[in-house]
Amino acid sequence: PALPRHRFCRALWLQYRVGQLYTISKHSHQESEKGEGVEVVKNEPHEDPIHGPGQFTEKRVHLSSKLPSWARAVTPRIFYITEKAWNYYPYTITGEPRCSFLPKFSIYIETKYEDNCGDSENIFRSDKILGDHEVSFLDIAFDEIPERYYRSLEDPRFFSSAKTGRGPLREGWRQHTKPIMCSYKLVSVKFEVWGLQTRVEQFVHKVIRDILLIGHRQAFAWVDEWCDMSLEEVRAFETQMQVATNQKLGSQHP
Repeated sequence: PALPRHRFCRALWLQYRVGQLYTISKHSHQESEKGEGVEVVKNEPHEDPIHGPGQFTEKRVHLSSKLPSWARAVTPRIFYITEKAWNYYPYTITGEPRCSFLPKFSIYIETKYEDNCGDSENIFRSDKILGDHEVSFLDIAFDEIPERYYRSLEDPRFFSSAKTGRGPLREGWRQHTKPIMCSYKLVSVKFEVWGLQTRVEQFVHKVIRDILLIGHRQAFAWVDEWCDMSLEEVRAFETQMQVATNQKLGSQHP
């Protein structure tokens, strides 16, 4: 019985990985305009002695105009956040995000993926989550997203896949839907500036939550676009989108 499950898990992980890479690339391209968006600086293979082969990416996230008014009042007109990520799928690390003018701002995210409905306890086996923390369950179908990001064609409550037969998602879908994957994330945000620390950290956690909801809703709604792609094909698509996105941003990077 273990062997078929092992094959099933690997097949499901591969599906999720392809969908994730496709969605991130397409979403970044859609959201990027000249001077604003996600600029890819590096995207190259990386070998880790513990986690094995993976992919390293470095991005600059330009988002001056996307900040709330209270944040724009204390930031330069143009700035970016540098994000470095190491993807050893099904384990990834997003670390060292730094703001171009705020050295005391940082975000650290660990991610693990499992084929379950989110019922694994302390999946990271880390002392980090034993202190002050909040556990949130994100429901891609029924949790609210900012109104400006809502698209009826990307609503999992109404979308039905022509190729896979998946969807629409009904109330309680997490308990009875198969196959299912869960993305577990351990998110740490630090902004060590007196007077703004709590407000900024809460804002960043809210932004990350919204990004995760929107991205996974799109991955589900775009499944007919990526479900037939191989890992090699989606990597080629990723490269194509990165070049096009950097051009939209007016980047000098290849």
